[in-house]
Amino acid sequence: MSALQRLDSSTCRLLKYSRMFMTPCFPAGAGPDYINAVASFETRLTARNFLARLHSVETDLGRERVQRWGSRTMDLDLLAYGESVLPDRATFLHWHDLAIEEQKMRAPDKLIVPHPRMAERAFVLIPLLDIAPDWRHPVSGMTVRQMADALPEAEKSAVIPITN
Repeated sequence: MSALQRLDSSTCRLLKYSRMFMTPCFPAGAGPDYINAVASFETRLTARNFLARLHSVETDLGRERVQRWGSRTMDLDLLAYGESVLPDRATFLHWHDLAIEEQKMRAPDKLIVPHPRMAERAFVLIPLLDIAPDWRHPVSGMTVRQMADALPEAEKSAVIPITN
């Protein structure tokens, strides 16, 4: 049973999912290349409970959380929760603006949505173009298409579709 099938339940209904893409490992050198995709769900769960559900599926599929940004068999992220900014705009901006050196050393102790780095990551935005190109980031106001267009061409071209 796939991760998406495990998530599709009475409390979480799968709405859409993207193609799968081969993408360079992030951060560079942390392991082999990845396969990335995104999906949209309708849920009655709170954002925190939905994240707990994602982590439960990761564990069921063999994920062990050993180190931040380390090699992993499965990584399910909560990129956004509708138009919500959680826990609040100030906390989002703090983590969004954190220097990369600090990001490597520190992790938030609470859920931050939208994901503070989603606008910087081709491996998120290119698959997201498949299912929600016009979704607007609740803080920046930019659409997925605008965020993707702002990325360097080299990063975008490194995200290669492997399914139709």
